[in-house]
Amino acid sequence: MRTVTGLFDDYADASAAVGELETAGVRSKDISIVSNNADRRHGDSNAAEGAGTGAGIGAVVGGAGGLLTGLGLMAIPGVGPVVAAGWLAATAAGAAAGAVAGGAAGGIIGGLTSSGVSERDAHFYAEGVRRGGTLVTAKVEDALAPEAEAILKRSNWVDPAERRVSYEQQGWTRFDETLDPYDAQQVEQERLRYRRGGI
Repeated sequence: MRTVTGLFDDYADASAAVGELETAGVRSKDISIVSNNADRRHGDSNAAEGAGTGAGIGAVVGGAGGLLTGLGLMAIPGVGPVVAAGWLAATAAGAAAGAVAGGAAGGIIGGLTSSGVSERDAHFYAEGVRRGGTLVTAKVEDALAPEAEAILKRSNWVDPAERRVSYEQQGWTRFDETLDPYDAQQVEQERLRYRRGGI
């Protein structure tokens, strides 16, 4: 088994990637999605209020089918409100239920690293979600990994090397759960930065 991961600026692109992964034969239980919800596009919740403690939010929102039908709202320290589903979300929710500050973020980073993602990349992906992104992660058979990676790339994923350089030029070194989550306006500014091709 290999883990393939993609960060997306737009939830619609991530959602399309999840659908294509499922169509290609990746089981829903082997796919995870974690999406920033600072703009509350997935329903109004008090998740932002619980972000400091990693409080889990039990509300479920609908999706198109498969994995996306099980999206739930929760909060992650340093990231803020997210919608999430799948094995990585369950790891984060378990950490959040433990009420340990930083537990949910540690759960995501720990979940990624235990599935083969480097710690450096795991911190990058957590920061990407903090800044408004959506993370799609799938555990796939080795033979399916090239196709799964191609699906993520053609679904308009963020080039990790380029985006990491951009973050580092802004002074970023690693995900820090003690920082304030981005609010909806900051998330939109971040998205506009990359739509315009800026850094």
